[in-house]
Amino acid sequence: MKKRRVAWIGAIAAVAIAMTGCSAGAGEGESSGGGTLTYLEPQTWITLYPPQGGFYPNGGVINQITDRLLWQNPETLELEPWIAAELPEVNADATEYVFKLREGVTYSDGTPLDAENVVKNIDLFGKGDPDRGLPVSEAINNYDHGEVVDEHTVRFVFSAPSPGFAQAVSTINSGLLSNATLDRTSEEFGPGNATEIIGSGPFVIEDEKIGSELSLKTREDYDWAPESREHQGAARIDGVDFIVASEASVRVGTVVSGQADVARTIPAPDEKQFDADGLGLVAAATNGVDNSLNFRFGHPLLQDIRVRQALIAGIDREAIVDTLFTENYPLATGILAKSARGYTDTSSFYVYDQDRAKQLLDEAGWKPGADGIREKDGQKLELTFNEALPQPRSKEVVTLIQEQLAEIGVGVKIFPGDQVAQDEAQRSLDTIQVFHSMVGRADFDVLKSQLYSGNRNALVNKNPDTGQISDPELDRLLAAIASVPTTEEREAASAAAQQYIADQAYVLPLFEEPQVFGLRDAVQGFTTESIGRPSFYDVTLEG
Repeated sequence: MKKRRVAWIGAIAAVAIAMTGCSAGAGEGESSGGGTLTYLEPQTWITLYPPQGGFYPNGGVINQITDRLLWQNPETLELEPWIAAELPEVNADATEYVFKLREGVTYSDGTPLDAENVVKNIDLFGKGDPDRGLPVSEAINNYDHGEVVDEHTVRFVFSAPSPGFAQAVSTINSGLLSNATLDRTSEEFGPGNATEIIGSGPFVIEDEKIGSELSLKTREDYDWAPESREHQGAARIDGVDFIVASEASVRVGTVVSGQADVARTIPAPDEKQFDADGLGLVAAATNGVDNSLNFRFGHPLLQDIRVRQALIAGIDREAIVDTLFTENYPLATGILAKSARGYTDTSSFYVYDQDRAKQLLDEAGWKPGADGIREKDGQKLELTFNEALPQPRSKEVVTLIQEQLAEIGVGVKIFPGDQVAQDEAQRSLDTIQVFHSMVGRADFDVLKSQLYSGNRNALVNKNPDTGQISDPELDRLLAAIASVPTTEEREAASAAAQQYIADQAYVLPLFEEPQVFGLRDAVQGFTTESIGRPSFYDVTLEG
């Protein structure tokens, strides 16, 4: 069976797909089993270093080529053994975890996945390596060190309770890599090096075209999937071709026409096209921080809580959801999705009321100027929002908000640019004052991952130029979520942090963000992991 080759032609990326042999979508009479699946991504991957796998194009690849110690069942969200032979032994204050490992697991280069290798993985992910430009995983908290107990037993020790560690080692941020791969630098995990990233997963990267295509082949000797997976042994397809197709119309049209099998990020207006015979949609929950606006309160224009409260009262979230989205995007009732661990309803803080918004701005001393934009001490109330490229219809969302806030006298600018420009701009208070983003992770720690100054720092509570923390109490509340040992304590810590964030008007949650995939009915067994990244291990291609 030969691979299907994909070429993108012309300024609007017209697609021509030459089918040879028994490849997906190739025609009549194919049997199930075999074939190469073609998968369309809106953006290219940036790094295959697992702790930086949160960007969905990164994680979508890492999820195919790596295994983890534990598996989080996407239906129940319960943890199950994977490379670990059983669930870990954990001491009373969650500062020590002991894992027994499955025997006979190897990496695709033939090297063993043993206790020494597992400790090397988690030591790197838990500590990072600044000299090589490799950051600490946001999923691992309070890590001290790992120990090899014997060839198939490891112990991990923490400086303070780390109750989220078991879930952390089920995420793609803890995808296990070979010893040689772990010795690489940040740059060596980046584009141009994909075929050298060695995992123990069911697929192996065979070929790379930088910025446009990644070809994965099935590992024939793979035989250590989680027990509750639909089947065991090698994946049923021959491989996967990842193709970057930034234009939504291309992704949609190519799957609808039968020239590709699966596409991620189907825009809400195009969902109806997948109601047709032979097509379907999968809207996977991300189980974490909702699609939200983060008001960076360290900026002079947003330091006054009344301004932040006015922005919240001046934005009609229901109009945004009703105008731009479908029932797959429920209106947010808190910073966390209802399916997220620790969810608290704070919807009473997000009531749309333009009259109240105007009153708050008046009280804060912001008066309408000649052009309708409010002014104070000679300065206009103008804020810059990012166009969040990974988030669905972000430009349209922010454009609607721009129109809504103009009605209360607030100016909105939109920061455009590719992902590299966006990543650089979002770190600066002077460049981006309102940050549009979300984070998926099915654990209490997701709130800390998003807002804590030492993690994603979405509110820029820690000024990157000065190192100053604007709100130490926020950091304290977030750190507590990851540093108390029991579920009950974590629930209470998460609720306290969510209440504080709502009280301070730091975040406006918009909607619960899914990952929406469009696919041909011929694709059977397509699933996602616990926060919506694709999994092709169980897939078959029918007919």
